[in-house]
Amino acid sequence: MKIRVLIITLIILMLTMGLLVAKPETLVRSEIEDKYKWDLSDVYENWDQWEAELAELETKMDEYAALKGTLASGPEVLLKAFKLGDELGMLADRVYSYVSMTRDTDTRVNEVSAKLQRVQILFSRFGTATAWFDPEMLQIPWETMEGWLDGEKELQPYRHGIEDLYRQQAHVLDEQGEELLSYFSAFSRTPRSIQSELSTSDIEFPDLVLSDGEEVTVTPGQYGLILSTNRNQDDRRAAFEARNGLYNETVNTYAAIYNGICQRDWAYAQARKYNSCLEASLESDNVPTDVYRNLVKMVKEGAGPLQRYHSARKQALGLDEYHLYDSSIPVVEFDKRYEYDEVVPDVIASVAPLGSDYQEKLKQAFAGGWVDVYENEGKRGGAYSGGVYGVHPYMLLNFSDTMDDVFTLAHEMGHTLHTMYSNENQPYATSSYTLFVAEVSSTLAEALLLDYWLEKATDPKEKITLLSHAIDNIAGTFYTQVMFADFELQAHELVEQGQPITAEVLNGIYAQLLTDYYGEDVYHDELYDITWTRIPHFYFYPYYVYQYATCFASSAKIFEEITTGWKLSRNKATNSYLELLKSGGNDYPMEQLKKADVDLTQTGTFQAVIDRLDKLVSQFEAEVAKL
Repeated sequence: MKIRVLIITLIILMLTMGLLVAKPETLVRSEIEDKYKWDLSDVYENWDQWEAELAELETKMDEYAALKGTLASGPEVLLKAFKLGDELGMLADRVYSYVSMTRDTDTRVNEVSAKLQRVQILFSRFGTATAWFDPEMLQIPWETMEGWLDGEKELQPYRHGIEDLYRQQAHVLDEQGEELLSYFSAFSRTPRSIQSELSTSDIEFPDLVLSDGEEVTVTPGQYGLILSTNRNQDDRRAAFEARNGLYNETVNTYAAIYNGICQRDWAYAQARKYNSCLEASLESDNVPTDVYRNLVKMVKEGAGPLQRYHSARKQALGLDEYHLYDSSIPVVEFDKRYEYDEVVPDVIASVAPLGSDYQEKLKQAFAGGWVDVYENEGKRGGAYSGGVYGVHPYMLLNFSDTMDDVFTLAHEMGHTLHTMYSNENQPYATSSYTLFVAEVSSTLAEALLLDYWLEKATDPKEKITLLSHAIDNIAGTFYTQVMFADFELQAHELVEQGQPITAEVLNGIYAQLLTDYYGEDVYHDELYDITWTRIPHFYFYPYYVYQYATCFASSAKIFEEITTGWKLSRNKATNSYLELLKSGGNDYPMEQLKKADVDLTQTGTFQAVIDRLDKLVSQFEAEVAKL
């Protein structure tokens, strides 16, 4: 039995195009109004409370470990173990979340980093002390276990998890084997910790003088701002070379770290008797490997509309050479700024198709203390929504008043509402939905906001900008994520074949992917080959990014059903979708999606997104031609 710790969903889409943006000047946190910052007192009032619950967590861990050898005594003892496991999980959520989120607001504070390490060390020790649980439970014959499940009502919240464990029985080691693997749990996090420190805490972003004489520091936020607003191609080129050049200086170190990730994944896969890292990764969600491979194959072969879009952009921008650092600059002058307080009502209004209850929950999430809005010195980049069971979700943003920021806001609020519905309708044991369905709610929220704004738009330039965003959204959430997934698959397969993983090898894989996906009209800058060094998902959540694409395809299907056709059918689709949100993790994700009328075993689900992009590109070409 493992502690469920907080799963932070990092939403860093279109990484090759610099989505993260920031205000021209990074703010000092103390100068930001409280209403735009997290109120972590909903978790703990102070560090003394945190220390007390950390001590309580350690005590309960000892109680849990003492249950070793008792599970076969009967359903009452098994139920006791699961309930104690729930108590531990909820404690762990709070303890981990408080220190982790505190650190995210300023990664430079060593004292908080030390507290986070204390929690991680405790979790690792607990994993070792309880490695006996799954092997011991599997010693109970399934026929006996099934009888216990049928006869004890209070075991029902744990039924899916128990059945899933027996399904994967071939991959659970004996007690000695599980204990041995648990000793490596802390070490297995080391490569990603090194990457995080190298790319966040220890990094010194370069300074740059722009063509107008302005001096800037090329932070992730400033980089995104330059690429999305600076119409001087030389400035964009200079920012790109400064940013990617910085990562290129330590490319061999990043390659060594990523090799460690791949070697670790292959070692664990072999230890648990899987045929590949891919199989090991997908097995927990009961997802066939063909879903992943079909997705990669179809999207790579369906890159034509993406290439046509960039060709149209090259022509519209009047560029002799078109580079990836040109892919974020709008083709029309539309410099509207979107103040946070002004766009919140639009985000709320856009989800009207999901009903009044959904809208009221969204208002609650915006009310205050749940969202950390603006970039400040030392704050981690990106955006995420993380739930704390029994409290509420928290959202991290780095909002800088751009259109992309508003869609990121809608995206993260989709996650937040998913968590709210799940936690309100599921016991702790089944409240944690899988990563496989996590991005459905977020990408659907973006689609609804886009649809709402397109209906309101009267300015032709705003329409073109919105169409560009819709296309870029498909490019970033679907194509780019599948390209990342393709990279991960190729790198891991090299390790499985006993081939070396070096910076040159990884750069070569990425260079070929850029050619496959973007075609000949996008100039190949070699410094883009090192993009893999800075993709957090590769280090933190291997084989995660493909789920952005599967979720995007799923949400596209759901969006069509809740916004078109007869009112009765729309209402039915909406109710089915809300049931998906309420179901948490009480079933396998592909089965949950089927209940919402989405079947990912059918390649037509993916082809529909490719066709949608083709249609949007045609609209884009037509609108640009009018100007």
